Amino acid sequence: MLTWRCGVSVPIVFHLPFSARTLIKHLPSSNQNTFCPYRTRAKTLTTTRILNSSHLETLNSRQQEQIHLYVDALLQWNRKMNLTAVKDVNEVMERHIEDSLAIIPPIKNSYTSHCHSSCSSNLKLVDVGTGAGLPGLVLAIACPDWKVTLLESMNKRCVFLEHAVSLTQLLNVQIVKGRAETLGQDLSFREQYDVAVARAVAEMRILAEYCLPLVRVGGLFVAAKGHDPQEEVKNSERAVQLMGASLLQLCLVESQSPFGQRTAVVCLKSRRTPKKYPRHPGTPAKVPL
Repeated sequence: MLTWRCGVSVPIVFHLPFSARTLIKHLPSSNQNTFCPYRTRAKTLTTTRILNSSHLETLNSRQQEQIHLYVDALLQWNRKMNLTAVKDVNEVMERHIEDSLAIIPPIKNSYTSHCHSSCSSNLKLVDVGTGAGLPGLVLAIACPDWKVTLLESMNKRCVFLEHAVSLTQLLNVQIVKGRAETLGQDLSFREQYDVAVARAVAEMRILAEYCLPLVRVGGLFVAAKGHDPQEEVKNSERAVQLMGASLLQLCLVESQSPFGQRTAVVCLKSRRTPKKYPRHPGTPAKVPL
């Protein structure tokens, strides 16, 4: 069992005011999101459609307040450090928050269907290369019964994450400063998580080596990708298999934002990862499998 504490010994020294921007309720349009899981079965694909309204609207008032506190802090801190290229509050809500919330149904559906569990509560989830906390911190807000680890190698981003966790008063988040290649060989983290997620970090061949060593046998690796990752997914099949997993399904998410369709690539781990993986820090990116 991990000790749930922040992994950075830097005190929180920034106490930002509750700005007027956090009082603005983001009300997305009534367009529906569509989830289309494509399950790979002997090179054939089957399709299931699940219709949802805005993901933000499914959160209770306290959770929505936490989201707005987080977004406000993100934009304020972004003025002095590079956390996101997006600078408009509405664009952050659409491009980052809605897209992060959109991977929750694929995670829950895949976990209950394929991980020998009748429910998806009390998950241990790690967000690899979380950056500013996307999607991990958003998932922690939306799913308070999940234990979420935010893994980030850059100290300044960890300081921001500590501030954001304190500001939103989240009790289910652990911040760990380190590299995935190092923690993947640490028995305190190796194969300890039910689910690993990654968004906007690297291509699938590299992500497989970063994430799957952290996932327990019977758990999931979920990569948030763009509208057409088919070739990238195909090129990653060998890497995914070497890590002890296989492609389970591609979940197509129709985004309400102008950035279009997103894809959640879901992999199921069925065997333990060989001890030689992950390789030394930097090697997976320089020499992908």
